[in-house]
Amino acid sequence: MGGEDNVKHLEDCTVSNAMGTWFFSAAGALLAIPVGIKRKSLAPLVFYGTTGTMLDIIMGITQCEREHAERQMSLLEEAQKSASPDFLSETESES
Repeated sequence: MGGEDNVKHLEDCTVSNAMGTWFFSAAGALLAIPVGIKRKSLAPLVFYGTTGTMLDIIMGITQCEREHAERQMSLLEEAQKSASPDFLSETESES
């Protein structure tokens, strides 16, 4: 898998995770509705709604980056394990 493939996969993961989260957006809207009614303003909806959406996006990106790092570590470990027997056999034949 090349470097461009990794970047493309990370972008796809980020978009799917960012679009798949909704908890903080819903919580922000639920908090903003009574506050907005009390203040007779849409400002709380804008503030809490955008803050919740930003938190959802940040959480999605963080989760995706964590999954990507774990995948890279597992690929690195597999590469090291597969390279180790070859290196040992070359070292033994040289002695």
